[in-house]
Amino acid sequence: MEKDLFIDTHAHLDDPKFDPDRGEVMERAEEAGLKSIITVGCWDKKDGFAKAAGLLEKYPLYLAAGVHPHDAEASLGSDAFDLIKRLKYAGKIIAIGETGLDYHYTNSPKKIQRDIFIEQIKLARELNLPLIIHSRDADEETIEILKSEGAEEVGGVMHCFSGGERMAEGALKLGFYISFSGVVTFPNASRAREIVKGIPVERMLIETDCPYLSPEPYRGKRNEPAYVLETAKKIAELKGLSIPDVARITTMNAETIFSLVEEKEPEAKIAYAIRNSLYLNITNRCTNYCAFCAKFDSYTVKGHYLRLRKEPDFMDILKAAGPEPSKYDEIVFCGFGEPLIRLELVKKAGLHFKRAGCKIRIDTDGLANLVHRRNVLSELMFVDCISVSMNAPDSKTYQKLCKTPFGDDAYPAILFFLREAKKYITKVIATVVAVPGLDTEACRKVAEDEIGVSFRVREYDEVG
Repeated sequence: MEKDLFIDTHAHLDDPKFDPDRGEVMERAEEAGLKSIITVGCWDKKDGFAKAAGLLEKYPLYLAAGVHPHDAEASLGSDAFDLIKRLKYAGKIIAIGETGLDYHYTNSPKKIQRDIFIEQIKLARELNLPLIIHSRDADEETIEILKSEGAEEVGGVMHCFSGGERMAEGALKLGFYISFSGVVTFPNASRAREIVKGIPVERMLIETDCPYLSPEPYRGKRNEPAYVLETAKKIAELKGLSIPDVARITTMNAETIFSLVEEKEPEAKIAYAIRNSLYLNITNRCTNYCAFCAKFDSYTVKGHYLRLRKEPDFMDILKAAGPEPSKYDEIVFCGFGEPLIRLELVKKAGLHFKRAGCKIRIDTDGLANLVHRRNVLSELMFVDCISVSMNAPDSKTYQKLCKTPFGDDAYPAILFFLREAKKYITKVIATVVAVPGLDTEACRKVAEDEIGVSFRVREYDEVG
């Protein structure tokens, strides 16, 4: 079985605690399914970044380098920034950090911490490198400095996140990712777990911060990169995802922010798994032009790239689904387009998978009757569940949000589609995207009270 591939985005492998068995630590990381490790070299007044940089000659690592806020005062008058530049020009570093503010210990005076932090943001912009931010008991000031110094130009990551909701929101608005360590597994870390629940996994990274902060069940032992799996397990649990989902998504996030892969268009997925459902991406065409559609920003959903170069045929779908489609909880016709535009293919493939013992779900905009100029619901009796994007409590709101070419005919057609679906399909769900300002309770009343179907609100900024 193929291993889930993780990236530990923050380790301190130059720490003396690893001196006795660093090679074995690397071997255990590989066995645990780690694809890459970013080791973070914090400037030292004795040898600068020499020890951390030297690890690149022995092990397949990536390196970040910066002046930690604890060492800000000691770095005054040093050549720390020149050393960072040399590492960059030698092609050895992928980020600047960790840098930031630590008002919990104040090992360096606050003003000096701020000054050194600002200088490193300027350096990151000069070198076009992302930032790795350490912030403790300094939420508001950290975000304010990042804003005022233009850190959003290069982006970065809030490492080992320990801040509150406002800090998370501020970081996300700046385009930063938020990284979680083994802290999320601690019994008393309820605030960290709430932050995990509240932000999109598409903006998360995972890390160990080893040799510190060992996760459960390794508390009291030295932390190491292999233990990043425990953080991934907890995030999967909190987000209702599978461990492979978390591995795939957070690895793609890390490769994006740290530019770890070549910039070329990947091959689009026809069949892709999320949780234990297999989704079929059969078209990128849509009936509407919805204002909230995520594909205007990206064709990536939960770590899967879905921009088709050509639409798949029946045999393409069977090949992509693999030899054991029935191992999934359900087969979902969804992808990044309106599947019922390709009604005949949905029927042919859906019936094939149904005969193979699969449960079938269709995610649709509910406009198929207008598209095909007939009532298609009787042709979908093989479907176990249909999820219909109602998206509004009335026609005027629907047209505003969904920019439908069918005008006044669209919304009544969706309500008719939902009513008809109940005659042929066991489970019918009306859904809306929680667009800011939308009256979701009014939508709920239409779905549940007027039509008599189930109702679900989908997050505005999360797809899949």
